This record gives sequence, C-alpha cells and structure tokens, in this order.
Amino acid sequence: MASTGLQLVGLVLAVLGWVFGALVCAAPLWRVSAFVGGELVIAQVLWEGLWMNCLSQTTGHIQCKSYDSTLALSTYAQAARCLTVLSLLLCLLALLFGVLGAKCTHCMATAKQATKAQLARISAVLYMVAGFAYLIPISWTAYAIVRDFYDPNVAAPLKRELGPALYLGWGASVLLLLGGALLYIGSTPAGGSVLPGFTRAVRDNPTSAAAAEVKAPEKSFV
Repeated sequence: MASTGLQLVGLVLAVLGWVFGALVCAAPLWRVSAFVGGELVIAQVLWEGLWMNCLSQTTGHIQCKSYDSTLALSTYAQAARCLTVLSLLLCLLALLFGVLGAKCTHCMATAKQATKAQLARISAVLYMVAGFAYLIPISWTAYAIVRDFYDPNVAAPLKRELGPALYLGWGASVLLLLGGALLYIGSTPAGGSVLPGFTRAVRDNPTSAAAAEVKAPEKSFV
C-alpha cells in the first residue's frame, strides 16, 4: 500500500526545492566578481545572474540593470535560462499531479486508489526530471566560472567567483530529486501480480480453477 507519510515528506521537500529554485532563477548572484589582479576589491562588487546584473558599492547603494538582448548572451547563459524555466514549469505540473494523487487529499475522491497512486508516481517522475534539468545549468555555470578563473588567458577583471545562488541551486536540485524519490517510493504498492485478472478470478473461485486442471476432455471411440 502507498505510504501517506512518505508521500507528504516527498511532496513537501519537492515544493521547497521548487521555491528555492524560483529564488535562484531570479537572483543576480550566480557570478560574483571579487578579485581583480590578485587584490580584493572592496569598493564595488559586480553580481551577475540569468536576467540582470547588479553593482553593489560599499556605501550600500545597489544598482541593477536587465540584460539588453537575450541573443547577445553566451550560449550557456541562454541554455541555463531555458533549462531553469523548463524545470520550474515541470515542478508546477508535478505539484498539480501530486495534490491530485496524494492519498491524504480528497481530490478525485471517486477515483480508485490505484489511479491516485499512478498520478502520484507521475508527479514524482516529473519532480526528478525537473531536478536533473535544474542541476545541469547550475553545474555548467560553476564549471565555466572555475575554468575561466584558472585560465591565464582570461583577463583579471573578467574573472568571476561562485555566487551564493549556485550553492542554493544545488540544494534546490537535491530537494527536488530527494522529494521525487520519496514520493515515488511512497506511491508504489508493496507488491503486485503480473496477471491481476487471472489472480482475482482464482481467488474468487478456487475450486473451479482446480477442477479445470484435473478435468480432461472426453474422447469418443465410436
């Protein structure tokens, strides 16, 4: 039978991952400039995200500006936008299926438990796919930052460091994957039969099944 506790825990973790993922997607803290020429810059720090960049000064003044053109962005930035938005949309669809298929909800009360469990498993798979889709741009961006940071051909003012949004993005991916896995386990029945119709017929009338095996057809020798 489906476990209500595992379903609830998995759904809560997945929703938390979705919320954190939305915050990371909007935050301009993916790439942070902190070192120029080997010396720490304390006058101003540049933050770069998927949708805008911000300039933070020591006086507390922060000025943000959206990117003028999407096509002018790098290839990985455009791919990161697509994957993060796709992941968030998948989470929205998974939440709908998860609420409908959860055993503790009264949605689709007239439906069979097997149908609700199947909807919950679809939700779990969507959450795990969304977690993988979110993990790709986060890891890809981190790899590009580390690669450019240690590349001697990249000018010092262009080097960046890992922003706090990337760490939160990794956490969101883990929550989506873990929540989806728990939701799937909690929605999977303990056991099943390969031929449920035949098993049900045998259970309802076991004597007829035994008689069918013992009885042999009669032959006429006339």
